[in-house]
Amino acid sequence: MPPGDRSLMPDYLRLIALFGIVIVNVQFIAFSALHGFTEPAGETFSDDLTLWFVNGLALLKTYGLFSFMFGVGLGFLVRSAERRGLPFGRVYRNRMIGLLLLGLAHGCLFFPGDILVIYSVTGSVFYFLRNWPVARLVKFGAVLLVLQPVVGLPLLSAPSETPAEIFGYEAAALSQGSFIDAAVFRSIGFAFTLPLFLFVQGISALGWFCLGLSAVKSGMIDNAAHPLWRRARRVCLFPGLVLSLLGAGIWQWGPATPGAALTIIVAPVATLGYLGLIAAISRPPGPILARTLVAGGSSLTVYLGQSILLSSVFSAYGMGLWNQVDRATATAIAVLVTILLIIALIVWRNWFKLGPIEWVLRRITYAGTVAGSQ
Repeated sequence: MPPGDRSLMPDYLRLIALFGIVIVNVQFIAFSALHGFTEPAGETFSDDLTLWFVNGLALLKTYGLFSFMFGVGLGFLVRSAERRGLPFGRVYRNRMIGLLLLGLAHGCLFFPGDILVIYSVTGSVFYFLRNWPVARLVKFGAVLLVLQPVVGLPLLSAPSETPAEIFGYEAAALSQGSFIDAAVFRSIGFAFTLPLFLFVQGISALGWFCLGLSAVKSGMIDNAAHPLWRRARRVCLFPGLVLSLLGAGIWQWGPATPGAALTIIVAPVATLGYLGLIAAISRPPGPILARTLVAGGSSLTVYLGQSILLSSVFSAYGMGLWNQVDRATATAIAVLVTILLIIALIVWRNWFKLGPIEWVLRRITYAGTVAGSQ
């Protein structure tokens, strides 16, 4: 599209999703990640309240926003490859390889909850759906989002007994150990959890990929005033948030499994409501917000930077705050780190067109093509 007609909605979406995903991830970086998924984790009322807000407002919803943007990104990549006459199959294959390599390093060294490996593997399947018409993408995506809790809930809520020795190993590695000790623990955790997450999260990710690509093909992503965004806002936002907060409250203070189940089931509804809300605020920004949105466009750098900095803040080889602060404080630290990363990228983008990790991924993506030699 012409430069003056640039779609603003993806920029707002990325920026909002970056703050949402970090307040979820820090709960597994700053505290033990070995508890069962449906087991309430708060130790004080303040912790319970923080987890209620995080689980009710952000958990799975921001994952959906990021996955939706992946599908949008594929649509944009198709546009770019066609416009420049590049071999799309090679470009896409290289991109998936780049995401896989970055994800493996991220999951092993900094955060075992990495999503890039899941995106790489699921995205490889998604490649074969790229030429589907909009209606088929929407129907298939909706089916996958409905299917995900059906197959995921029994697996996530299955009782599991983690030996006390494993909790001790985690505490020793993260509260006392060196970077190598922490990386070894994270690598083991990543290896054990990745197959489950690939299956459970991969289903919903593929569903959101389909909806994101359909938004590009239909032109919705370029039109924040599209009536379907307004309908999503009116129909999904309030019920989705109310039910999600209700589920998160039951999860935290009532029978945990039904509360977690309700939170998971209504997450796609709340996510659609968020998309409608983001469309409503996607208006031409002022100069400060415009620079912030540009920096937020380097979402891969921010996402990986969040994990690198937060793992250093909370691990023994950094500031040693693992399990030493309450969850509200940890959440505030995560938000502050994200703000600092965005400020740093605002400065960076004064001299460079791409964020540092985006530059690396671009080099991998276009390797062996005309664009890669430029």
